[in-house]
Amino acid sequence: MGLLEKFEDSLDRLVNGAFARAFKAEVQPVEIASALQREVNDRAAVIDRSRTVIPNVFHVELSTHDYSRLSVFKDALQVELGTLVRDYGAEQSYTLIGPVQVLLGQDDELETGIFRVRSEAQAEVSSSAGGVVGPTDAGQPRLEVGGSAYPLMRAVTRLGRGTDTDIRIEDPSASRHHCEIVLGSPVVVRDLNSTNGTYVDGARIAEVALADGTTITIGATPLVFRSS
Repeated sequence: MGLLEKFEDSLDRLVNGAFARAFKAEVQPVEIASALQREVNDRAAVIDRSRTVIPNVFHVELSTHDYSRLSVFKDALQVELGTLVRDYGAEQSYTLIGPVQVLLGQDDELETGIFRVRSEAQAEVSSSAGGVVGPTDAGQPRLEVGGSAYPLMRAVTRLGRGTDTDIRIEDPSASRHHCEIVLGSPVVVRDLNSTNGTYVDGARIAEVALADGTTITIGATPLVFRSS
């Protein structure tokens, strides 16, 4: 049995056939599942001989009508779609750099039966000082990645893929010791002779001062600097 068939069976067991009755027309969950597989294949990026990285965060945009129908089962559907992507990636020997998330959303400009998939590879980020979800103390410099904020507690904060860094970024394009952020007036980011370079607002840098809202990119991972 293929992954799409397993996906349909799983949904059927989960809601006791409700999907079969609810989705006789318009966008069906299996159509989204098939589109996610195509997105994975289209966006697969060869990093080296042993690693092909695929997106792990997917935004599925639906018309108002389709979203209204699907939202009844939104949480369960997102979980099942995420499982499908993870299993498909394992089947194809692809590499995921972070947890799989499939997020259903609404786009008022889409017509019924039409949907759109956007994706990104979002590396898992961890900090020796811990991450804070939501607002942090006023005036505390920090880096924001997705919905998490990582306070810059040290005079010098080192970032990279190594286990001994202060903020670890599980991105295969990141060097073990990729760059460092030095607190002061101004706060600066300094590249540590990384293989693929450190980028600030799209430009490769050796060392540059940071302003509030500046985006630092390491590999495929953007981190937003906040000074207040």
